[in-house]
Amino acid sequence: MKVELVVIGRTMSRYLQEGVDNYVKRLGHYVPFDITCLPDVKSTKSMTEERQKELEGVQFLDYIKPGDRVMLLDEKGREMTSREFAGFMDRMMSIVPKRLLFIVGGPYGFSKSVYDRADGLLSLSKMTFSHEMIRLFFTEQLYRAMTILRGEPYHHD
Repeated sequence: MKVELVVIGRTMSRYLQEGVDNYVKRLGHYVPFDITCLPDVKSTKSMTEERQKELEGVQFLDYIKPGDRVMLLDEKGREMTSREFAGFMDRMMSIVPKRLLFIVGGPYGFSKSVYDRADGLLSLSKMTFSHEMIRLFFTEQLYRAMTILRGEPYHHD
């Protein structure tokens, strides 16, 4: 199984990108992992938030293939401890045949059509973080989950 983090736009902050790159490199020892950056939607003053979500949604839905398991990183999603997330990843690795996609929405969230396609919602916190920070937090938590599953000493309860 391959794990992917799918995002809109590139990480502009160098220090965040360096952190993400560090965890992506570490993850290579545990699971096939990629970050896919879809292009930013060019918004205009006349574009509504709903329209921007729809245009981003089209990109997400075009990227998703039949058989993909889709988890949206969403503030309304299920919160898990790091150990619970490790257990979730263990289950996914045994049942998902091809790709497990974790998707980060644009600045206004997801369109209804993306919510309808999702297999689940996962929240990293009740707090709101920038879309760039979520990339770092998620890759670190995925790395943490992999070390928990292997019984390695990275995570401390």
